[in-house]
Amino acid sequence: MEIKKNPKYDLEPRKGLFLELGLVFALALVLTSFEWKKTEGGENDWDQLQVVDIPEEMVEITRAEEPEPPKPEPQTTLLDIVDDDVDVQDDLDINAEDDQDSEVGNFVAPVQDDDEPVIVEAEIFTIVEEQPEFPGGEESLMKFLQSNVKYPQLAKESNIQGTVYVQFVVEPSGSVSTVKVLRGIGGGCDEEAVRVVKNMPSWKPGKQRGKSVRVYFNLPIKFILQG
Repeated sequence: MEIKKNPKYDLEPRKGLFLELGLVFALALVLTSFEWKKTEGGENDWDQLQVVDIPEEMVEITRAEEPEPPKPEPQTTLLDIVDDDVDVQDDLDINAEDDQDSEVGNFVAPVQDDDEPVIVEAEIFTIVEEQPEFPGGEESLMKFLQSNVKYPQLAKESNIQGTVYVQFVVEPSGSVSTVKVLRGIGGGCDEEAVRVVKNMPSWKPGKQRGKSVRVYFNLPIKFILQG
């Protein structure tokens, strides 16, 4: 027996419509579920934020332009203008009529007085062919020193002993000049040595090429205390 359907209740023609409605409902349900999860988890959205390090832009530091130094004020020179009829004293005596052909007087240099002698000091030798000599030789010189040198009291009290080196010049005449101490010991010994040398008799002068000349002479004088 064949079952007959009422065309009014036959859903076969509407199958496509129901399928579309189902798809739209399912899509709406999915979208609603997404929106619902987003709302519930909104409080924790800050935890999912990523920190992005944005490099700072390097800004070039520039100096402000220095102001230009002020320009110096122009200096003005004040001129003292005088009248033409004011007399001006001239320091120079100028003859306006003279020209380049005029003769000029000769300059007269001051004349030196011929009466003043010109002193030329003779050369002092250090080494000569014949050395100066004390009269009687070296032995007589030692006796002269022993007889004339007096030991200074200050040197005795201070126990000063040693050798004083004296330099002097034996002149062509044999006299002694320019006495000075090269190395002393103090205590009055230096002064005593100079005194004795200045009181020496005339020496036999030194000679160079047979002529008497001025010669340096170094003399050691010993000061020794007797025990």
